[in-house]
Amino acid sequence: MINNLKKYLNEEQDPKSVEKIIEKVTDLLTNGETIEYIAVQNKPAINISPDSIVLTNKRIIFFRSKSFGLVTDFQDYLWKDVGESHISEAILGSTFKMTAVSGFVETIDYIPKSQARKLYQYAQAKEEEMIEFRRQKELEDKRATSGGITVNTQPEQKEEPKKEIPTEDPMETLMKLKAYLDNDLISAEDYEAKKKEILARM
Repeated sequence: MINNLKKYLNEEQDPKSVEKIIEKVTDLLTNGETIEYIAVQNKPAINISPDSIVLTNKRIIFFRSKSFGLVTDFQDYLWKDVGESHISEAILGSTFKMTAVSGFVETIDYIPKSQARKLYQYAQAKEEEMIEFRRQKELEDKRATSGGITVNTQPEQKEEPKKEIPTEDPMETLMKLKAYLDNDLISAEDYEAKKKEILARM
């Protein structure tokens, strides 16, 4: 078991405490979820079952021991629900503080400084991912509320009014043709051909 713990013991975590936490966390993991880091509280007084923080690729889990370690209470937050995280360092360790998007705050004190910094580093990377995730979701929501309508940015082309073709009075046209014939401007054959054409349209 200790070989499997090595990757979680980089910042001098207590192997026994970490082993207990892994046993508890393993039962809570969802499909595709993996443990990324474990930070364990280290109070100056004797603490049989310390509080701890577990980071997975999907969420952050706060474990708190109650009734002298007989009961473990846990609270978890998906990374998309985490607003921000902070650490404050003191002489005997650090306090890790997480504020959820809802405004709820979780804190665990007496986290060794090196572990607290690791928590903060990982949480910050996840927060940056989630900022982009929320931005993309907001864009999708805006598109959905607009009904997926895309605004036409092309300038509107005005349709030119159709030119009306003047309609000629057939009798008037025949009179003009007769006048052309009388003045020898057209031949008798042309006159007869045009006359038949106009009479056919009447």
